[in-house]
Amino acid sequence: MLKGNASMPWLAKDIMNLRREFVHLALQDGVNRRELFRRYEISPKIGYKWLTRFRLLGDAGLVDQSRCPQRSPQRTENCIEAAVIGLRREHPAWGGRKLHRRLVDLGYMDIPAPSTITDILHRHHLIAEDPRRTAHRRRFEHDEPNALWQIDFKGYFDTAGGRCHPLTALDDHSRFNLILTACARQNTETVQAAMTSAFQRYGLPVRINADNGAPWGSCSQAEHGITQLTVWLIRIGVLVSHSRPAHPETNGKEERFHRSLKAEVLNGRSFTDLNHVQTALDQWRTVYNHERPHEALNLATPITRYRPSVRSLPDTLPPIEYGPDDVVAEVGWDGKVRLAGRKLKVSNALHRLPIAFRPVAAVDGLYDVYFCHQRFTQVDLREPQLPA
Repeated sequence: MLKGNASMPWLAKDIMNLRREFVHLALQDGVNRRELFRRYEISPKIGYKWLTRFRLLGDAGLVDQSRCPQRSPQRTENCIEAAVIGLRREHPAWGGRKLHRRLVDLGYMDIPAPSTITDILHRHHLIAEDPRRTAHRRRFEHDEPNALWQIDFKGYFDTAGGRCHPLTALDDHSRFNLILTACARQNTETVQAAMTSAFQRYGLPVRINADNGAPWGSCSQAEHGITQLTVWLIRIGVLVSHSRPAHPETNGKEERFHRSLKAEVLNGRSFTDLNHVQTALDQWRTVYNHERPHEALNLATPITRYRPSVRSLPDTLPPIEYGPDDVVAEVGWDGKVRLAGRKLKVSNALHRLPIAFRPVAAVDGLYDVYFCHQRFTQVDLREPQLPA
């Protein structure tokens, strides 16, 4: 609960961040607030209390006792320059445009142009000369939040207590970070636990895109990218797609997020263990989602463009059903099925589960192969049968 009682898995130091995330999501257009109260484990009375206080006082209304004003409406140029320097030292990877937008969001008046802020940084030796410019790329994004989530592990690094594999997930439309977890392993159990927590809080996306490696993909063509994890995702109603091999730009927003994570959190730091890493990740996640202006969003913050999904994680796996014209077969222990006298390899992860061969209209012997709602391969019985 947002009050921070014993049933809530969040630590007391996270309560402010949790309340802030809740009110921003609850104020998005079209959000089902009753469902949001359930996901955040609070009563409607408490939820509306925080919304009312936030409307009246902003972030100050979310704390349990009053705070003194952090700024004065009357500021001199020296104070503005000091604010620029302080914000830059707090966020060493931010440039003039991000700093300018953040100062606007904080309510400062008479803020200099981004180019002037850049000059201030140069004057105080807080920015390095770099003649390189990022090549212009055409950006694509989905029209609505939760149409697509991108997920991936960032490259591992060592802590004093063992190896850390940061797991991250972003909403494609808003760039809102949904998962930022310090993991000891890159396995199905770890990823499924992190995804379950995200689904319980934010609901289900239409589609998730990942790379072709374990645990969400299989490099073996015979397995068709179907793993234990993707079987679970498909069964709860999520479409799964994979990046093209050797093309990391397919998950480009994740790649860009990882560069920011490295520059703003990980570079030059040492960590004692996973808990130490997680503390740093949690602090930065709040900055990234709520404070850090995002250039791809016209310097808006991700929280302003995100709203939770209306589709909730089901309590139990729904039954697997197919259409009357489908040819349904159960996958054997070796990941194979029989169709028209042929033994065909699909995936070991589908053992003892039914799949459907759906005839392609006007093409005799050609079938699309489905598991639940997802088409994952095609079979052409007109081709010669290869040895099993």
